[in-house]
Amino acid sequence: MKRYPILICIVILVACSGPSTKKAIATIESKSGSNVSGTIVFSEEKGMVKINANISGLGEGPVAIHLHATGDCYSDDGKSAGGHWNPTNENHGKWGTAPFHSGDIGNININQSGKGNLTTIDRFGRWSIGGHLETNIIGKSIIIHAGVDDMASQPAGAAGIRIGCGIVKKTDG
Repeated sequence: MKRYPILICIVILVACSGPSTKKAIATIESKSGSNVSGTIVFSEEKGMVKINANISGLGEGPVAIHLHATGDCYSDDGKSAGGHWNPTNENHGKWGTAPFHSGDIGNININQSGKGNLTTIDRFGRWSIGGHLETNIIGKSIIIHAGVDDMASQPAGAAGIRIGCGIVKKTDG
C-alpha cells in the first residue's frame, strides 16, 4: 500500500514534464573554394520541426539552401550529397506551395557583413527528427548554393554551384 503514493507521484511527474524536444544539427563546411561556414539547427516539438540556419562568409544578397538526399559532404564540390531530398517525388518549387521537394527550403538573405539567418517551421509534416523514413531528416545533407533558388527551374531551382555542405546529425538535446 505504501508504494501507491510513490507510483502516483512518478506518473504525475512524467505526465507534467511536457513534451520533449528533439534536436539535430548540421555544421556547414566550405566547398568549391568558398569561405562559407555556419550552423543549421533543427528542433522538433509537438510534431513540428523548426530550422534555424546561421551562415557566414558570403557576399551580400540571397543564396539558396536545400536539404539533399545523401549525408555525404566528402567531395570538394558538394556533389556527393546527391540531389534534393524528394521522398514524395514532386517537382521542385517554393516551400509550402505545392508541388515542392521536402528539401526545398528556399533562400537565405546575406547582409553586408556576409552573414545571414533563416528560421522556418515545417507546418506541412514534411520533416521529423528520427521519425518515419519519408520525413526523417537525420543523415541528409544541407547544401548552401552560390546563387538564388528561382523556385521554378527543374530539378533544383537553378541555384548554382554548391559552396557549403553539412550532414544533419541528431544531438542529445
